[in-house]
Amino acid sequence: MLQRALTHASKRTEKGKVLDNERLEFLGDRVLALAIAELLIERDPLANEGELARRFNRLVRRESCARVGRDLGLGTALVLSVSEADSGGREKDTILADACEALLAAVFLEAGFPVAREVIRRLWSPMVEKLPAVATDAKSALQEWAQGQGLALPEYVEVERHGPDHAPRFTSEVRIAGRKPARGEGANKRAAEQRP
Repeated sequence: MLQRALTHASKRTEKGKVLDNERLEFLGDRVLALAIAELLIERDPLANEGELARRFNRLVRRESCARVGRDLGLGTALVLSVSEADSGGREKDTILADACEALLAAVFLEAGFPVAREVIRRLWSPMVEKLPAVATDAKSALQEWAQGQGLALPEYVEVERHGPDHAPRFTSEVRIAGRKPARGEGANKRAAEQRP
């Protein structure tokens, strides 16, 4: 299974029918996707779908898989055609990324998803740790700041409502002891409280 995971499709042109890593790469891509999605949801339970998707895409893109492949030294273990090897195939992002995903599929097929998940978590943890923190909404950020300063929690007060009933506009004011109040406006109370 390992030999197949490391055999590039270019070997087909040299020996006819060779079992290459393309099908394993297809499966490995899905194993990686599930493990990373699960990791992100566990790590950031309050992150919204858009933030999760941005982080997910950074972790499963070709460059990330190629980086892991390089870290593992897969380039030296790849089985390539002579022409592919001569053209620098052992260092190409596409080939390294595909081999990395094929290797993940091999782990999955031989040992099951729990082992594959653990391998992925270990290999991707340096990249996961470098992800920026989930952007919190303004209201949460202000509350965290106030607590960090030893201040009372912010108080939100609706100070104005205007516009037609079908499209009202709200103005809210946030007050923190010892600070000048700030105002925000929005289509509903919550939106207004997010904008001071």
